Amino acid sequence: MHVYTPAEKRTRRRLVREGSRMALAGLSPEAAKERRIDTIDAAAFERGQRELNALYAVRETDRQAVAVAKAQFRTAAREDRAAARQRVRDAEQALRRSERAVDKAELQ
Repeated sequence: MHVYTPAEKRTRRRLVREGSRMALAGLSPEAAKERRIDTIDAAAFERGQRELNALYAVRETDRQAVAVAKAQFRTAAREDRAAARQRVRDAEQALRRSERAVDKAELQ
């Protein structure tokens, strides 16, 4: 997963455009431009991996929260069951959101 900043997107787009023009003119693109593109790509990939790892951590935390909420529901007194059931629903909803975010990030 690559996560580019707006400035990196602009710079990368400009460098690719200039390299394409040089290639169309029959010249070889400058090595400095290619290295700069590779540097931008590496930084974006590293940033993407950090964000993906953070999403994995959030998902695991949400899974644990669902397990805790279900255990509390099962052990709740009769008068506390409605509130415990709502906590389970809220925890499951948060888990679905985090799983969707992870799935979306993995596809990029």
